[in-house]
Amino acid sequence: MAAAGPVGIVIATRDRRAALLDSLERLRALPDEPPIVVVDNGSRDGTAAAVREAFGDVAVLEPGCNLGSAARTVGARALATPLIAFGDDDSWWAPGALTIAQDLFASSPRLGLLAARVLVGDDERLDPTCATMARSPLPSPGAGLGPAVLGFVACGAIVRRDPFLAVGGFDERYGIGGEERRLAVELAAAGWALAYAPQVVAHHHPAANAPRPERVRRQLRNDLWSAWLRRPAGAALRESADLVRRCPP
Repeated sequence: MAAAGPVGIVIATRDRRAALLDSLERLRALPDEPPIVVVDNGSRDGTAAAVREAFGDVAVLEPGCNLGSAARTVGARALATPLIAFGDDDSWWAPGALTIAQDLFASSPRLGLLAARVLVGDDERLDPTCATMARSPLPSPGAGLGPAVLGFVACGAIVRRDPFLAVGGFDERYGIGGEERRLAVELAAAGWALAYAPQVVAHHHPAANAPRPERVRRQLRNDLWSAWLRRPAGAALRESADLVRRCPP
């Protein structure tokens, strides 16, 4: 079985200096010693300088504005590794996860995206999206992989770099919130498989922030855009009507 090549890590961040430094400490302790790129989305809390001071081997990119999820695309372009693992500033990959992922990509040449099992918080709750992926009725696209999926959690995703960039990566227009779906659809339309792999584990420790109505509205807008991607008009109209009913006042 040929190796799929090493994995690099891309993290997009904004004004989360303390959480990011903790996550980087955990990532730099991984036995794989993956190269890491941090893309700072216009932080005002000294994030970029703090990372450079604490972790001289971590590349820091500053595009000068908030690119949202598209910052991950910028980071992927800066890495030469054939596989890219994404992370948030409050997430990290479990020891051994990247090695397992490499083997799965090597054994499945058409695998474009691997969706990991994401455990949330100190009590390691299964992310609800992962529970949904585990129940996907789509057949597994390869040995050792779970079911095929058409969605994923960004901080628990590993992609083949070239196909990811070829379909445009994460779209800047989407910002943060529901940006995964467009990428999933475009990869699948380009002939790449996406699969859930529960043996690959990522940890996510999001802060207990107050609800953000603007994030909810943005996600609904993004879901509306995505509903019309490569879908029959009838199905897109039905989903659009449901999304409009869910829209907050």
